[in-house]
Amino acid sequence: MPSNRCSRRRALAAVGAAGLSALAGCSTGLGSGGNGEPTATIDFHLYDRTATLRDRYVRDLNETRVPWDEDALAAAVNGSEFTTQYVEPFPRSEPQWAKYEGRYYRLDEVVVGEETVTRPVLRLYDEGRLGEDESGAPEHVDKAALPQSDERAVQIAYMAARARGDVGGVPWGLVQRGGYVYRDESAVESSELLADDGPAYVAHRDRIWRVEVERETFHEAVYRPVAEPVAETEAEMETVLRGRLVGARIDPTSLSSAERDVFRRAQSGDGYSAEHPFPDAFVSVLKRLDERAYVDGNVTKDAGADEYPPHDLIRYGDEYFEYRLRLTEADGR
Repeated sequence: MPSNRCSRRRALAAVGAAGLSALAGCSTGLGSGGNGEPTATIDFHLYDRTATLRDRYVRDLNETRVPWDEDALAAAVNGSEFTTQYVEPFPRSEPQWAKYEGRYYRLDEVVVGEETVTRPVLRLYDEGRLGEDESGAPEHVDKAALPQSDERAVQIAYMAARARGDVGGVPWGLVQRGGYVYRDESAVESSELLADDGPAYVAHRDRIWRVEVERETFHEAVYRPVAEPVAETEAEMETVLRGRLVGARIDPTSLSSAERDVFRRAQSGDGYSAEHPFPDAFVSVLKRLDERAYVDGNVTKDAGADEYPPHDLIRYGDEYFEYRLRLTEADGR
């Protein structure tokens, strides 16, 4: 589905480009220094990724278990009615293409509604260090003595409490509303902390934590899984992925020796580096990559342009590469 995100490659370029606004010239935005010194450097890296796109972007569900809702997948493939609430049926961190019973699918979901629900939220508050003899400590329960669902809740609520009023990081996504949200009904039913007569204090990491439970309102999206058939064979699937993911296609035999040297050096650990004004061979490579903002556009505005889809991948000969461009000022900023 359409996205607003920049590619990682373009994000790096934009970071460098932002620092060049003060150097903007009449066309490229990369003027020359007053003493003739170069004003900017561009680094070009190529990373060999995979022999076939299927290897990286397709999950064969007959061979590999994935953290997808299997009922949702089966319903989407069969065209049955099925919805999930709050949880997207196909996590975005996973490849969105799958092979299932010999056919290739593009997996997605659509929002078809919203539910308003009340859920318990656990928050913890530090009451001080737990002494070796536990003298003076209020009556409490050890985290390890709680049901497994409560143990997880305490661990996550502890992370939120530890960061409260601090600059430390918090695992947002796990931590919600400053604590832990019980969303699973079985976890709610088995919980001791949520009971009316549940413990008021819990011990964790040599400290006593006061337990606070609030029941709060949530508005949760309802999703319908979608599985769109896109290919029947490996070759067809490779074509689909190539059309969706791959940008430039470059035949090494069509390049000059200087251009091939740029690609060869870009594949090395140090990558390829060039100072502005860029050598003719590198200018030609940038054009072949369709990165013309670095050549004849305003790079301070155009190099970080949001494109969809973000083409990080190129095909160089018979191989796929991911590439990165990073633009920096001559002073290293």
